[in-house]
Amino acid sequence: MTVSVDDILQRLGGLEAAAGLTGVSTEAVRKWRQARAIPTRHWPRLIAATGLALEDLPGPAALPQRRGEVAAEEPPPGASAALVLADGSLFWGQGFGAHTAGGAGQVGEVCFNTGMTGYQETLTDPSYAGQIITFTFPHIGNVGANAEDIEATTPAARGLVVRQPITEPSNWRARQTLDAWLLSHGIPGIAGVDTRALTIRIRDGGAPTGVIAFPEDGHFDIRALAAAAAAWPGLEGMDLAREVSCTQSYSWDETRWAWPAGYGRQGGSGTEARHLVVAVDYGAKRNILRSLASAGCRVAVVPASATAEEILAYRPAGVFLSNGPGDPAATGAYAVPAIQGVLAAGVPIFGICLGHQLLARALGARTFKLARGHRGANQPVKELATGKVEITSQNHGFAVDPASLPANVEVTHVSLFDGTNEGIACTDRPAFAVQYHPEASPGPTDSHYLFRRFVAMMEGR
Repeated sequence: MTVSVDDILQRLGGLEAAAGLTGVSTEAVRKWRQARAIPTRHWPRLIAATGLALEDLPGPAALPQRRGEVAAEEPPPGASAALVLADGSLFWGQGFGAHTAGGAGQVGEVCFNTGMTGYQETLTDPSYAGQIITFTFPHIGNVGANAEDIEATTPAARGLVVRQPITEPSNWRARQTLDAWLLSHGIPGIAGVDTRALTIRIRDGGAPTGVIAFPEDGHFDIRALAAAAAAWPGLEGMDLAREVSCTQSYSWDETRWAWPAGYGRQGGSGTEARHLVVAVDYGAKRNILRSLASAGCRVAVVPASATAEEILAYRPAGVFLSNGPGDPAATGAYAVPAIQGVLAAGVPIFGICLGHQLLARALGARTFKLARGHRGANQPVKELATGKVEITSQNHGFAVDPASLPANVEVTHVSLFDGTNEGIACTDRPAFAVQYHPEASPGPTDSHYLFRRFVAMMEGR
């Protein structure tokens, strides 16, 4: 049970005595009381002075080390999991979800997501392949998990980092706890981490490589974990779309969720399929496919490796390029020739996220890796033609270089956070794309109009 700051000060004999016993200034102790939390750098002395366990202490419960320093392997009291970064930095915490096997851990790029809702959709978004997600919102797990709020059958995220321990769910749609759901999918998590400190570190220094370890026997080889993180090559140059794409074609007719019926079907929900759209699956989220179906598209999904000939054999009214993980330059080795073939045929194209980047590369532009990426459901984007600002859902670590766009491609949207490119459109052919996620799930619905714009483009062809 968490002990309050006031209780700790009382146990230590007051403010002055607490400062003396822990070796920190009285001003620092006053700040403990003001913030009702204690900085992670004070945890070791506080545990020694009070005899409390890690989980009893108020505020963030991580013990980060200095950069470049490989920390001691003995976990502090109450710690059962560790997040180890490539430079040897260490965050202790409490493990949940699936144990990691054989003394190893799950390695990936450590990123952060600022969304306040939709953690299950986030964890199942294929665009998170190869990544460990740090949630900045503290209340993760409070609505449990269910079989509907998933964007892919198999989650692609490699782990998650949260501040507060996972709680019992309080939601009428919950069918199991998040802990049990993670266990069923083999995903480890770590709670009690100072997610604010970790997020600031990612913001200022870029997304590091890290390893989550949650060993069943409680043994940690910190040096080996740090070495594994350092040896991981990173997302640049990685083609992850093949790993998350479907392996054979299929059709899709499920429509968006609506109260009180839930998800619907074309025809039965009053939505008729009017336009055949081939969706190239680089890691497509289900709600994108639902949004296309709700807009009146008869959706045929094909693997990421589909050629232009295979796509055009469907005689589609339009082609959709989906979201997905990894480096667009690597995926572009096989995706760009296929997209160029569709462009040459004059078939309307709509791209989202990785699909946006791949369309840009097919048109001759360059892409680059962002230092920290855009991940969350509160990202402001401006449409240049109208001046309208949309609050968008985003998840990407690469971006299009607008200076490299050819003369026949215009910038349509920009990020109001950092000015990076958020949308493009061809001026001489029916093709456009956006970097963000208009289908949301999770997130706001400001940008649903883009699916109607795609339908209008097909109808006007």
